[in-house]
Amino acid sequence: MSVFEEMLAEYSDNQGTATPNAVQEVMQRIALAGLSRGGFFKHAAFYGGTCLRIFHNLPRFSEDMDFSLIEKRNDIHLEDYFDDLVREFHAAGHDVEITKKDKKIFGRVESAFLKEGTEVYDIKFNTKKLVKIKIELDTNPPLAFDTEQKLLMKPFSFMTRCFSLPALYAGKMHALVYRKWQRRIKGRDWYDFEWYIRNRIPLDFNHLQERIREFDGESIDKDTFIKLLKEKLSTASIELVKQDVKGFVFDRSTLDIWSNDYFLQLADMIVFK
Repeated sequence: MSVFEEMLAEYSDNQGTATPNAVQEVMQRIALAGLSRGGFFKHAAFYGGTCLRIFHNLPRFSEDMDFSLIEKRNDIHLEDYFDDLVREFHAAGHDVEITKKDKKIFGRVESAFLKEGTEVYDIKFNTKKLVKIKIELDTNPPLAFDTEQKLLMKPFSFMTRCFSLPALYAGKMHALVYRKWQRRIKGRDWYDFEWYIRNRIPLDFNHLQERIREFDGESIDKDTFIKLLKEKLSTASIELVKQDVKGFVFDRSTLDIWSNDYFLQLADMIVFK
């Protein structure tokens, strides 16, 4: 049995059937291993929903892997670590190819958060073209965030530099308020917001302010941010919110309580770091 198969077996139920999205999640973990072995986390940190899923047991699947340099520089690129990624997947039992994504085809929801310096790639199995994960690196990131080292023990024991929970929270709240929605509301933002409140995570407002300044050219205080947040929470279609997230959560019954008023009450529970 290959390392990949051993890791995949950990996601199987009593009948030996792998849970939904298990292949992608194993791929995500092997990608982290390859990046760690190559020294990537000396220069970069992991953030976003997949970081929350893998290291903090967020009970939903997350598709993409988001990384940020820990300082602004133009000499660190994802391509520098492709050999490490390819070797790690080969050692685990699968050969992969890495292809650059055309940012021009991204929708407004995604492109609103992709700056000029962001690098985006797909990692695909050579034999299964439909099985892939997306990785992206912000080489000119908003700063003022804290990081921590988090341990994974497969395919071997290694550390991943991650945004701290308050900094992860800040990134999520920036996305929730400032995404250019149109009709495609990213309900996963709302789900993660609820998770942060439930787990009493303080919001790193300094990092949130930095993100808003760099992406949106605004300088706001806490009261203004809460006002903008509540405007989003009170006017969005909850049905569209649920529609986006229901394919990613493990227990859809947790969405039954969702309403505009429910999220407005969650907003009143925000604690700032």
